[in-house]
This record gives sequence, C-alpha cells and structure tokens, in this order.
Amino acid sequence: MADKETIAQVLDLIPQKPPFRFIDDILDADDKNITAVYRFRKDEHFYKGHFPGNPITPGVILVEAMAQTGVVAMGIYQLLRQGVSVAELKQMTTLFAFADAIEFTGIVYPDEQVIIAGEIIYLRKGNLKTRTSIERKNGEIVCSGVLTGTGVKK
Repeated sequence: MADKETIAQVLDLIPQKPPFRFIDDILDADDKNITAVYRFRKDEHFYKGHFPGNPITPGVILVEAMAQTGVVAMGIYQLLRQGVSVAELKQMTTLFAFADAIEFTGIVYPDEQVIIAGEIIYLRKGNLKTRTSIERKNGEIVCSGVLTGTGVKK
C-alpha cells in the first residue's frame, strides 16, 4: 500500500492537468495494482455537444481516464518505487501507445463518480501494459480494456 506522500508525488507528476485530468485522487497503489477515483462533473466541456439534452460521457474520455490511471499514474508510481528521482520524472512524459479489447458495458452520466483500477500485466524496457477498468461504486464495470504506454524523455 502506498503512503500518502508517494500518492501526492504521483498526483503532482501526472502531466495531464484540468480540464483534461480524469483523476481526483489515488486510493491505493502497490507493486501490481492502482485504484483511483474521478467524478465527471456536470460542467465538463464535452457534455455540451455529446447528446445534448441527454449527455453521457464519451467513450474516448473513459479510455483516457483508464490510461491516466492504469498507464500514467501506475508508471510514475512504479518508477518512484524503483528509485527514479522526482527531478528525472519531471523530464519524462508517458505516451499512451496501444489499446486492446476495449469494451463498453455501461454509461457514465454527468456528476457520477467512478472507480478506475489498473493491474500490471508487464513492465519491461520502459513499456507498461495494464488491464484497466472503470466501475461504479456498486462494482458494476462500465468500461474495460488492456492499455499500453511508454515513458520517454521530453
């Protein structure tokens, strides 16, 4: 289980910032798993045009939320655990490289809080592959898939 200081460092090092950051907090992280939460606020810019009158969260935004937690935050956490310094991490960025077997099994509505979970499949040679999902508080999975990212120097 990650300590609060490490979680704060990970959150600070995530390159995506509002309004394009889809992580409010990291609940837990360890050597194989990470769990975060995000509330899709009613005033998110994409709701204005995505089914006006009946807004839903776009699937591409759900995939981005999974990538930010399962690839970016998990990658930063793992590099911190490996002893990579904060200064070195600030000179890197994580690029989302691949998505596979993405499945949408539910709809996320405005003002809904979701839980985003990632599990490492492998981490080698700077490449991180994770099995990632988004679920409601009741455990219902609304989106899942396998995501890959790679860390590169800026």
